[in-house]
Amino acid sequence: MIDLQLLRDHPDVIKASQEARGASVSVVDDAVAADTARRGAITAFEALRAEQNAFGKTVAKAPKDEKAALVQQAQALAAKVKDAQAEVTSAEEAFDRVVRSIPNVVLPDVPKGGEDDFVTLRTVGSKPEFDFEPKDHADLGEHLGIIDIPRGVKVSGSRFYFLRGLGARLEIALMNLGLDRAIEHGFEPLITPTLVRPETMAGTGFLGEHAAEVYRLEADDLYLTGTSEVALAGFHADEILSFPESGEGIRYAGWSTCYRREAGSAGKDNRGILRVHQFNKLEMFAYVLPEQAEAEHQRLVAMQESMMQDLGLHYRVIDVAGGDLGTSAARKYDIEAWVPTQGTFRELTSTSNCTTFQARRLDTRYRTETGKTAPVATLNGTLATTRWIVAILETHQQADGSVVVPEVLRPYLGGVEVIEPR
Repeated sequence: MIDLQLLRDHPDVIKASQEARGASVSVVDDAVAADTARRGAITAFEALRAEQNAFGKTVAKAPKDEKAALVQQAQALAAKVKDAQAEVTSAEEAFDRVVRSIPNVVLPDVPKGGEDDFVTLRTVGSKPEFDFEPKDHADLGEHLGIIDIPRGVKVSGSRFYFLRGLGARLEIALMNLGLDRAIEHGFEPLITPTLVRPETMAGTGFLGEHAAEVYRLEADDLYLTGTSEVALAGFHADEILSFPESGEGIRYAGWSTCYRREAGSAGKDNRGILRVHQFNKLEMFAYVLPEQAEAEHQRLVAMQESMMQDLGLHYRVIDVAGGDLGTSAARKYDIEAWVPTQGTFRELTSTSNCTTFQARRLDTRYRTETGKTAPVATLNGTLATTRWIVAILETHQQADGSVVVPEVLRPYLGGVEVIEPR
């Protein structure tokens, strides 16, 4: 959740964040009022408890002939204490509901607005040029025998697919390339659970406005994760972390299958494997000191850009506007690659600075120099995923329908340089 001290001392900062997101500003006033009511209820309860304790001593010392009347008073006081305790519980629940509805506070210079109000930070590389009519990735995949959408639909329904032969190997090659680079940069690899408890899903902020995109197994009260970020954020829940003496963060690379309902996107990107219900992803996740979060964010973006460049993709990096941020993100950078047949950039990867928002919800802390504990900062970013195949196939296609394999992937494919039609 948000920093409660910030809510009390600087509610205008949170209101500005809500405005940048295009979200309710009045909810901040509601949260302040709920916090005041909660603290008032606690004060009243504690005063009655103190009175009850003091009166109990009076009853204990009272003469026998006075005790009966005093006991009746004590019982009446006990009833008041019980009612006051119920008031505290009610006030705390009301406060928790309203404060948890407030998303993370965006960083001050995040662009305001919605999906189309991003700021382009840089564009890298050149658009691929063809002296033939390029095929889209779905046609290429079918022509090459590496993507089978009709059978995916037959088996599982729309937005499912099979990767076959070199298609399957290409995805594994991407994932292994990303994993090798993550390890080189000090990330510990993890194969994460893809089913998590409600408290873990809620703690990472995925049960807010995007809850409709999450698959739930009602009989087991478990959720299928749309990213290993969820499991990685929950990995150190309810723990006090010890950072290395070097001051470096604690970094993980989570490999998992991911599931998304893609609710509300009927008819959008329905062709091919750009927007699907199931895919694989390698996710970077970092726990760092709050003051190191912005530098860590740049570090993750640099790793993603290195992958894009080595795969020979034309891309741009955008600073996502506040209204297009998820619940947990204080800032997000997207990297969008050029997709030739669509004539536009499409998001391949993103990386988010969640500041201390997730850590507060999941109670992940570190010990400060004073000996007290404080929430850590968390960040996440994708280093490889199935969607990247879209841009690779379309960018590196040849006139005969074959696709040149980026040199950096060839060692992972047994030296295959070109994917030929089957």
